[in-house]
Amino acid sequence: METATRELEGRVEAVRRALGAAVAAAGRPPGSVHLMAAVKTRPASDVTAAADLGLRLFGENRVQEGEARWAELPPGLRNRVRVHFIGRLQTNKARRALRLFDSLDGVDSVELARRLSRIAVEEGFLREVMIEVNLGEESQKGGVPPEDARALACEILGLPGLRLTGVMGVPPLSEDPEAGRPHFRRLAEIFLHVRSFHPEPEAMRWLSMGMSHDFAVAVQEGSTLVRIGTALFGPRRP
Repeated sequence: METATRELEGRVEAVRRALGAAVAAAGRPPGSVHLMAAVKTRPASDVTAAADLGLRLFGENRVQEGEARWAELPPGLRNRVRVHFIGRLQTNKARRALRLFDSLDGVDSVELARRLSRIAVEEGFLREVMIEVNLGEESQKGGVPPEDARALACEILGLPGLRLTGVMGVPPLSEDPEAGRPHFRRLAEIFLHVRSFHPEPEAMRWLSMGMSHDFAVAVQEGSTLVRIGTALFGPRRP
């Protein structure tokens, strides 16, 4: 086994143990929180190795980068995994994103939702989407303001070709994982509120929050999907 593969295997096992410990410490059932590998800047070989180690959820931040990476993967691998788009989606890349990804997790405007719906209908897709919430209301980040999440959810629920399956958010950057707790709590409240009027409440399964440095806190606040990059693959490449 090559050194890089052994290192990845060790990191994957470490993350799985840490996630399992966080779930147990929060008093939640085993398997109630899913692990997504965030693969921004990683080579296709890392994705292949991660899939061979049993990871089944992958997150991409950029459409063009994702297209190039997944075109390099071995035939058949794409059918074994699910790929989510977790970046900020530009409307002019909506069609490409719909064709490549199983879920679009960064829907943050009525305009984008309507465009995705129109194209999904044209292409014959029923595509899963999630609402991204700008938890810190930071101007440099994507995401709908928390107070507008309900209206956007209602819009998406009325659009053909889309299935609303969750919410996603990233708290303001901080070295202290505890700093994210009030933001995670607020996103959990939004998630439960949307679920309360969703016509298919069982479809609202993804409360996507928590990354390498703060996922334990996110799990305590109800996360069902953590997005892990650095802890799995090491420092991000330029």
